[in-house]
Amino acid sequence: MQQPRRNTWQREAVRAALVQTPGFVSAQQLHQVLRDAGTTIGLATVYRALAGLSETEEVDSLQSPDGENLFRFCAMPGHHHHLICRACGDTRELSATVVEEWTRRVGAEHGFSDIEHVVDLFGICERCRATA
Repeated sequence: MQQPRRNTWQREAVRAALVQTPGFVSAQQLHQVLRDAGTTIGLATVYRALAGLSETEEVDSLQSPDGENLFRFCAMPGHHHHLICRACGDTRELSATVVEEWTRRVGAEHGFSDIEHVVDLFGICERCRATA
């Protein structure tokens, strides 16, 4: 059985910074935000805090089209998907019933159960299109 994680000032600082940051950010970007705010937190500590917050599902994580791990404070509990602007990073959390039904059906058609999936959609938001 896994021990519960201690709630340290560093973890709280990472959580607070994510709450204030719109869209997904890399650990390096978040580290810079924290450093700019005057904290002495190290990059390795930011990575550990993000890993812990991901395990407790307090943050969402995804892999960008460039392969970088990105993180965001999770506003929607439970399983969901994201619609992300490639220009500004604006993110919408989505529940997608049609995707859930499709994954169960495809899994069953091939004799699979307990299907897990990740669906993140990347595009350009209306605001960015208007300013382009």
